[in-house]
This record gives sequence, C-alpha cells and structure tokens, in this order.
Amino acid sequence: MPVNWSLYPANWKTEIRPAILERAGNCCEGSPAYPECRAANHEPHPVTGSRVVLTIAHLNHDTTDSRPENLRAWCQRCHNTYDAAHRRRNRQRSRGQTTLFEEVEQR
Repeated sequence: MPVNWSLYPANWKTEIRPAILERAGNCCEGSPAYPECRAANHEPHPVTGSRVVLTIAHLNHDTTDSRPENLRAWCQRCHNTYDAAHRRRNRQRSRGQTTLFEEVEQR
C-alpha cells in the first residue's frame, strides 16, 4: 500500500526518520511480538532471510503523532505483526463490517 506522505510532518524524511534510525543504531528495536529482534537495516533478516528495510512504526497508528516515544524503528516482520489487527479492523470498517466487540464499544 502506498504511503500518503501528506499525512506526515514536513520534516519526516529529513529529521524525524533519521533521528529514530540513529536512536535504534540502524537496527530493529524489537516489537511486543519479537522483543529481542535486532535485524540490521539492508542486511538479511536473521529469521526470515529477507533483506531488511527498516520502517518507522507509530505505536498509536496516528501518523500525525511523531513524538519519539510513539515511534519505533522496526523490520518488516515486527511492523507487519504489530499492525495486523489494526489493518484487519480497517478492512472490515471499509466493507461496513464490525466485530461484536466494536459494536459493544460504540454503545
């Protein structure tokens, strides 16, 4: 899915992303599912073997919230695992579907 850069701060690519990668030592910072992951950027992933391209994850899924404590440098494995439930909910909402839990939350 293409990134909508208009939702990100103007200094995302020049300041924010580089600062997070520097903080992380250009390695995955580990996610809740894989806390010990330290896959190195542009190297083969030690588990999957895929070339790592670090991305910056928003823990609260809000691309306008670029506080450092809300951002993590993650490999594809960590980022996709973390975002899976969020993406599933978004797909369901786009189809007009909700889960029983979401229906109860809305009441």
